[in-house]
Amino acid sequence: MADKSLLTYDWSGSILDGTGLANDALTELADRLNAARDEVVKVDVPLFDSGGEVPSEKQPLDAGFVEMPTKISDEHKASDDKSELGRILASAEKLRSLVDKVVVLGIGGSYMGARAMMDACRHPYHNELDRDARHGVPRMYFEGNNVDSDAAAALLDILGDGDDWGIVVISKSGGTMETAASFRVFLDALSKCCGGDAKKIAERVIPVTGKSGKLFELATAIGCEDIYEVPDGVGGRFSVLSPVGLVPAAILGLDIEQLLAGASDMNEHFRNAAVGSNAVLDYVGVCHLLEDRRMVNLRVLSVWSKALESLGLWYDQLLAESIGKQERGATPLTVVNTRDLHSRAQQHQEGSRDKLMTNIIVKEMRRDPLAIPESDNNQDKLNTVAGKTLQDIMSAAIAGANQAYLDDKRPTADIHIDRLDEYNLGQLFQLFMLATVVEGRLIDINPYGQPGVEAYKKHMFKHLGLA
Repeated sequence: MADKSLLTYDWSGSILDGTGLANDALTELADRLNAARDEVVKVDVPLFDSGGEVPSEKQPLDAGFVEMPTKISDEHKASDDKSELGRILASAEKLRSLVDKVVVLGIGGSYMGARAMMDACRHPYHNELDRDARHGVPRMYFEGNNVDSDAAAALLDILGDGDDWGIVVISKSGGTMETAASFRVFLDALSKCCGGDAKKIAERVIPVTGKSGKLFELATAIGCEDIYEVPDGVGGRFSVLSPVGLVPAAILGLDIEQLLAGASDMNEHFRNAAVGSNAVLDYVGVCHLLEDRRMVNLRVLSVWSKALESLGLWYDQLLAESIGKQERGATPLTVVNTRDLHSRAQQHQEGSRDKLMTNIIVKEMRRDPLAIPESDNNQDKLNTVAGKTLQDIMSAAIAGANQAYLDDKRPTADIHIDRLDEYNLGQLFQLFMLATVVEGRLIDINPYGQPGVEAYKKHMFKHLGLA
């Protein structure tokens, strides 16, 4: 079981040094941050829970994600197998017994959280391992997030013509073109692989959708045994800890209870910790101060582990769709270091002064760090660091990058997590979701809804003759 230590967020020091911000700037913002927090926990959530009339300026109000981890966990503790999570775990176990490969079809929030969980908590080359090494967990692939015909055809090549694969299709309405078109293609292929056997097909398809709509009707017509619900009041990019993310996570054999526990503990921390020791409010405060007073409107999320790149891409969508409105909103960008120190870092070090670098640093690796061996062939001159580990080099790179930015008065901040596991990942998910909503309330932008995304869909449908 993971230690119950919350993420630590370092903002004092390099985050304020050289920016021209006073050391007490965050304290001065405390009243506004507390008011934004109160709006989330005392107004938004009660409004959502009560089903009362939502003021027009708050519509849509998709605050259901806040209490969802605790509700799902409590229901499971009370009802076990009869709970939604109990049923999800049973469905996952059944699918694992039938197939060796699973295709997750979804776009945006309907797949990015699941991909982040797989990359963070499973072997980096999970799909390359044999079934024993995967402990019976299927390979998992992600499609329906694009309409790249070559990529879809290549995945069908990998799936082959056997019946040892299944589909998880995720779409609240079923009307999202990329996912709907992909489901039509992959369902047709699965049907052929199953020889048209309706029972086999139904056993190998798990839909996550709304209570009604195109996908719900299609899943019912197929005869799917298990249909899971995208909850009302939870927007797609806030849905990672709902069945949208939990179904793929369960198939991957992840510890969902710890995932939810991490998110619930972050909620508690968010509600009770004061500005200056509150990871959510401090993150929002520093980002806002730099944007408001220094025009620092590019948020660079610098992850120091390849396993966290998909988490960064999930956060890119979360921030961009939530805050990028009314010709405002910071632009998110994820980089993976040390890889991207050899590409983007030149611009970050000497380019426009419009960037906040936030590092996510993992303290403990899952495996023993690899050491640099002594060698008789020392042409590379590495014998001087023989015995040091790759993690030692990573730590030196983190310190070096932060010092280089500090020397040039470029703001950085660090988020530390003990290790990459479900508990800590649950904390990160909830931290970023809460921070995004608080920031929206702080600057009077509704963080829910994504009206700008609808523009391209309207024109695409017109070109396809569907409108």
